[in-house]
Amino acid sequence: MKKLICMLLFGVTLSATAQGHKCQHDKACANCESKNENPYRHYTQDLPFQMPEVNAPQFPDNKVNIKKFGAVGDGKVLNTEAFARAIDALAAQGGGKLIVPAGVWLTGPIQLKSNINLHLQMGAVILFAADESLYPIIETSFEGLDTRRCQSPLYANGCENIAITGKGVIDGNGQYWRPVKRGKVTDGQWKEILSRPGGVVSKKDYWVPSQGYADAEKSADMNVVKASSEAEWNSYKRFLRPVMISLVNCKNVLLKGVIFQNSPAWNIHPLMCENIIIDNVLARNPAYAQNGDALDLESCKNALIVNSKFDAGDDGICIKSGKDKDGRRRGRPCENVVVDGCTVFAGHGGFVVGSEMSGGVRNILVKSCQFLGTDVGLRFKSTRGRGGIVENIFIHDISMTDIKTDAITFNMYYGGKSVAEMLADGDNPDNTTKAPIDEGTPIFRNIDIQNVVCNGAGRAMEFNGLPEMPIQGINLKNIVIKAKKDATFTNAENVKKENVNITLE
Repeated sequence: MKKLICMLLFGVTLSATAQGHKCQHDKACANCESKNENPYRHYTQDLPFQMPEVNAPQFPDNKVNIKKFGAVGDGKVLNTEAFARAIDALAAQGGGKLIVPAGVWLTGPIQLKSNINLHLQMGAVILFAADESLYPIIETSFEGLDTRRCQSPLYANGCENIAITGKGVIDGNGQYWRPVKRGKVTDGQWKEILSRPGGVVSKKDYWVPSQGYADAEKSADMNVVKASSEAEWNSYKRFLRPVMISLVNCKNVLLKGVIFQNSPAWNIHPLMCENIIIDNVLARNPAYAQNGDALDLESCKNALIVNSKFDAGDDGICIKSGKDKDGRRRGRPCENVVVDGCTVFAGHGGFVVGSEMSGGVRNILVKSCQFLGTDVGLRFKSTRGRGGIVENIFIHDISMTDIKTDAITFNMYYGGKSVAEMLADGDNPDNTTKAPIDEGTPIFRNIDIQNVVCNGAGRAMEFNGLPEMPIQGINLKNIVIKAKKDATFTNAENVKKENVNITLE
């Protein structure tokens, strides 16, 4: 086994070297940039599918400092209007760089415009205010469904050439929005949470930030609520917690170098965007953050996720395309995505597809990544009613350690729980009774997983497909897993195994 691990690890190194790219650096290099070459070109060369080259957006040389628009970085003064004035001034000049210097810049929601690079210098913290009145309720999408939610703290819709760059921090003040389960926090943390003003324990060992949140949750269906008046909607505002970074229908997007943390719901959420580069970012949330996904790439096309780190309270790197009828009606797959050189720490899954995949997912390459202490390593999830096709997924050269449940899982009976919660609750779905095949039947096929080493997992692999639509065409090659339980395969057809070595501990 040691010999095989060494071969796989050396194989990772050799395969990366043998690609022969012009730029071999892990990050976009200054040498390439000085020659006006695209430092991201090599990520889209020699792929197992067709994908165009992705370039970082370019901006005019105009620069403005947020302080010149009356902003004060003391963590007390509200700078919402200053950010709006600065962005408007830059946009009137044709765009450029909005510089946020060191300081704590308290603000309400920020809405970007085309050709704007929001640049945070070292020591800069953009802290979004916890005052719910600052966030209007808008028509949007949440967890793949069309609904109404509060406007996201940082928002762009229909923009071209936008960026969030630098070395600073964007903080969503999520502790004022998120519910907390008692079992996920320490005694000290629970005591602090109970002391927060306005919060209530709505049911046993479950804290929510307001009574309005508790009222909304009682009638919510998959986090979608209905209200009879604007007054009722406004009373539900805490429940309508937004994703922190919402980029909708945008083209040519760059997120680089910044720390994104403490989001009200999902952290980074590009939706229906095209030509996206996420490079050298850190997206982090507390381990107990409900719906605290680090990155959800939804119905996007031509995306690079490289050299980045994710530490989540839910899924780490997640690929989505809408949920059920709303997702199928949108009909926009998530396609042409490269994930390279990324690390995921805590979270329900390291790399995840679904469960909102109703518009389809295809042409994805995940390589040279490491998952450390996640609940699951590679996680594919869906359920009857989703529909959609997941295909042409290529996962190569992955290292995992201390995976709490499954190193690799395909679960077509997802019900909103993490794998750890399913196991703890003893969930055992009926995987023998067939249902009719219709537009709501999800399809997973043609998935290639090679050169994976997992040192410690609860279970090696779980394949749990639908009897009416088995998981099809999975290639497992050069897999080394040390786990407490062996792999299980149910309703999975044409699964090819080559050099799959599972050691039970």
